[in-house]
Amino acid sequence: MARKQSGTEVFRITGARQGLADDVRGRQRRYIISMSVRTVSVVLAATLWNVERHVAVVALALGVLLPYVAVVIANAGRENAPSLPSTFVPAPMRPALGTAPAAGPPEPEPEAGQPGSTGNARANE
Repeated sequence: MARKQSGTEVFRITGARQGLADDVRGRQRRYIISMSVRTVSVVLAATLWNVERHVAVVALALGVLLPYVAVVIANAGRENAPSLPSTFVPAPMRPALGTAPAAGPPEPEPEAGQPGSTGNARANE
């Protein structure tokens, strides 16, 4: 499946990571570049071994160490998503309840049978 290559620049408007296929492609590209440099280093070491021994030793050391570095770089994993919004949304602050209004001492309730009581009216008669 071929991608269409257009001349327009695409802007990312989200903090989401790049796609997995793009990430794998980028890691493969870095690995191929590293291994190409290694190949050139080994060929250079073999070519310069009898001519310039110090440069050949440096090139050989580079050729020996670069596969490890290439694998570590290729397996470094995906990039961190920059400035993604937090998935935790705090609850809005609700105002605290106010204090109860200051009231005087409670009024005594009238007993049954006294005027103003809420008891049975016939019992009061």
